[in-house]
Amino acid sequence: MTALVQGARRLVGRGGDGVADRIDGLEEAVRSGRGRLPDELVDEAAAVLGRAGSRLRLSGDHTVVALAGATGSGKSSTFNALTGLELSVTGVRRPTTSWTLACVWGADGADALLDWLGVPPRHQVRRDSSLDRPEDVRRLEGLVLLDLPDHDSTEVAHHVEVDRLVAMADLLVWVLDPQKYADAAVHERYLRPLAGHRDVMMVTLNHIDEVPPSRREAMLADLRRLLAEDGLGEVPVIATSARHGEGIPALEQAIARQVKEKKAVNARLMADLSAVAGRLDAAVGDGRPGDVSRARTRELVDSFADAAGVPTVVRAVEQSTRRRAAAATGWPVTAWLGRLRPDPLRRLHLDLGSRDRELTAAARASLPAPTQVQRARVDGAVRALSDEVGGELSPPWAAAVRRASTGRLPDLNDSLDQAVTSVDLGVARTPAWWRMVRVLQWVLLAVAVVGGLWLAALAVLGYLRVSVPTTPQWRALPVPTLMLLGGIVAGVLLGVLCRAFVRFSSRRRARAADRRLRAAITEVTERLVVEPVQAEVEAYRATRAGLSAALRR
Repeated sequence: MTALVQGARRLVGRGGDGVADRIDGLEEAVRSGRGRLPDELVDEAAAVLGRAGSRLRLSGDHTVVALAGATGSGKSSTFNALTGLELSVTGVRRPTTSWTLACVWGADGADALLDWLGVPPRHQVRRDSSLDRPEDVRRLEGLVLLDLPDHDSTEVAHHVEVDRLVAMADLLVWVLDPQKYADAAVHERYLRPLAGHRDVMMVTLNHIDEVPPSRREAMLADLRRLLAEDGLGEVPVIATSARHGEGIPALEQAIARQVKEKKAVNARLMADLSAVAGRLDAAVGDGRPGDVSRARTRELVDSFADAAGVPTVVRAVEQSTRRRAAAATGWPVTAWLGRLRPDPLRRLHLDLGSRDRELTAAARASLPAPTQVQRARVDGAVRALSDEVGGELSPPWAAAVRRASTGRLPDLNDSLDQAVTSVDLGVARTPAWWRMVRVLQWVLLAVAVVGGLWLAALAVLGYLRVSVPTTPQWRALPVPTLMLLGGIVAGVLLGVLCRAFVRFSSRRRARAADRRLRAAITEVTERLVVEPVQAEVEAYRATRAGLSAALRR
């Protein structure tokens, strides 16, 4: 629970859970929506939270009521009539200043609140002196009444001051003039945008004494019609004449009721939170994010594997396995010729043995760069995945999903290369049957060599006409001849026979390498594309949950 939420519960007591939950929800929505929704909208929501936090840390026993109006509306006269003092200079004698005048009923705890409002001490007055009637002070105890500058003043500072305090006041009283109550400036700039604040607004039609009695009801009805068009049909409208005091007691009573109930702070916070949460909600939308399907992930992995050169590596594994197997199981006399051919994997700087892999771990594999077709396939697969997830989302969030899906792609080539080079392709391992065949081949070669040497010795002895010992025979074939021919023929036939098994073994090893490579590519796919997209989906759901809490849905 944040300090802001705790402050809400302390300020409004048991009823604070509604405000606290809304604040907590809006904080979550701002945190999750940052960088995904328009910055100006998120900044506005953060500013509302900031104002709410500041207001919650200040006095909850005071209600800030701001009198706002145009030049000549009698706003300052109304202020004087409510305070019972000639505090605000009226008419053309009003000084050109952007400062607001404040009158406080009950001074305890109001200093920090006035500092927050930005009202300097020289523009403050207290209604707690011995000259005030006790019943006046008690009736409005806790009221901080502000007389704002004219909102239609030619001074830019006045506009800034009015806009600032309109956003900070707990209760707004708009003082309108019979001649300018339909002015588009006040309706379009203030009243209509504050339609959600109808519970913390009042409207007074001042100078009612200048309107003939026969026209007053019609004018009030027309004003209520305009307010209804602004979305403020339920706002109280009070006819007053600050000059003669007509309607001032009714206005004072309405303000006193709000001050006594101490609900204006809560209502203003609720209105601010609802207004900005509603705008955020409209930007977020109510679409449902899609799930990353297995088929889409498989398509993405296939495109990444193709761009990484996995098919090339798999073919190299099969060819390298055949080459190594031929060298291990072939006839030793001719098998060494295969070693003269370059190893396909060594040419790619892959699976060079443990020592060589350590030396080249940080180096790039000598794989061909992705072609334009392969890059286009990767882009298409990534775009299809982002469209599948964000197709039903609002434009800002769909764009956030799209950015997340492509944000890490600049690291794609290095990540794919590292994934390929880090995989143990299993080519360096020598199967046991290869070693058995190799031993048998060398035994057969040794038999053939012994037979050949035996025959050579017999030939030399015969040439020298030396007595030749009897040569053993098997089925009328001399044993030396049988050893020579049998060793050669058996060795060659064994090598040919092993080729069929080598072909099967090399394909199986290539399939195993393909699985390992695709597992590594899948990890890259998850890290670079799927996880960022899923993070956006989680942020979207967190934002939706936060806004639901802020809007109490």
